[in-house]
Amino acid sequence: MKRIYVYQNKDEENGKVIAMDDSSDLFTEVSMHFELPQENLKLFFSNGCQIVDTRVLKDDDKIYLSLENKHSNCCDIIQKVSPEECTSGKAVSDWITLNVGGKHFMTSRSTLQAKEPLSMLARMFADDNNMYLMNPSATDSSGAYLIDRSPKYFEPILNYLRHGEIILDKDVNPRGVLEEAIFYGIDSLIPQLNQLIEEYICFEGNNQALTRIDVIKALIKTPTTTELRFQGVNLQGADLNKLDLRYINFKYACLSRCNLSGANLSHCCLERADLSHANLEGAQLLGVKALCANMEGANLKGCNMEDPLGNKTVMEGVNLKGANLEGSNMAAVNLRVATLKNANLQNCDLRAAVLAGADLECCDLSGSDLHEANLRGANLKDAAFELMLTPLHMSQTIR
Repeated sequence: MKRIYVYQNKDEENGKVIAMDDSSDLFTEVSMHFELPQENLKLFFSNGCQIVDTRVLKDDDKIYLSLENKHSNCCDIIQKVSPEECTSGKAVSDWITLNVGGKHFMTSRSTLQAKEPLSMLARMFADDNNMYLMNPSATDSSGAYLIDRSPKYFEPILNYLRHGEIILDKDVNPRGVLEEAIFYGIDSLIPQLNQLIEEYICFEGNNQALTRIDVIKALIKTPTTTELRFQGVNLQGADLNKLDLRYINFKYACLSRCNLSGANLSHCCLERADLSHANLEGAQLLGVKALCANMEGANLKGCNMEDPLGNKTVMEGVNLKGANLEGSNMAAVNLRVATLKNANLQNCDLRAAVLAGADLECCDLSGSDLHEANLRGANLKDAAFELMLTPLHMSQTIR
């Protein structure tokens, strides 16, 4: 809140104090308190400069409706004021509004000229003595200078001219800012943007998910005697159905929403891999090591995990919450302390499976074979055991 002293004339007669905040319209307030028509209202500083923009006013400023007094008139005083004395008027005229692609930006003439004096923006608003003067563009109805360029990419350029640092939001592509910097002639900014673009390309390349073609090329190039490693690789959403992926190291890899239906993943390392919502229907998972993998919401319907050679599939601590394992052969699988809450395990072969400490809450085990399965300490709250092929023993269900 600012306190402004408003006087009828230079003799400071008939004064009023007006409180003004950012939302106040000083011209409206003065018009109401002094009962004057607003359209003809003019306000002045004591040095004779007319107030055009009320944002230049400070707390306890004195302004006048007229600069007349007993010995002079407004015109005489204005003629006696030198340009150097008219500091407030200079501040007002220094402000410029740009309409870039339909969005208004307010800045000062010094901001546009100080850092890049030969840029297009500096030349547009240079004084008449500048040999590089360039005629400003047309203006819109509000008086803002029209520039037919992207406001999204202009904003970081204007901020660079203000404080000398290039700062981009995460949704702003540095390539777009570079094109604007070239257009406006902001030469000092171009090398910085080129460096950002190199980093941006590198970042995109490192985070771009591999495709089916990429995986097939790697399979073809790798000898059968050499371990193929996709450790920590991003394969999100890749279509890898029916591929022979045996013995590949997928530790920490992102396979979320991958299509692995019918694929052979036998003896793969899937430790801590992300297979959430992936489709593994009918996949071969013999001897897989999937310790603490995330398979939440995955489709493992009809999978085979039983190895005739006796290599057990290890899925200890795996997250299979809400997964569909209906009809899967999971004999002797290790699911110790795994999370299978709300999972569908209907008609599964779980003979000799280790489910000790597993969370089977609301799990549907209807029609499953749990002969010699270890359920010691498992959470069987609200689990369904209808049409069981073999009866559960007390030793299996101790909590």
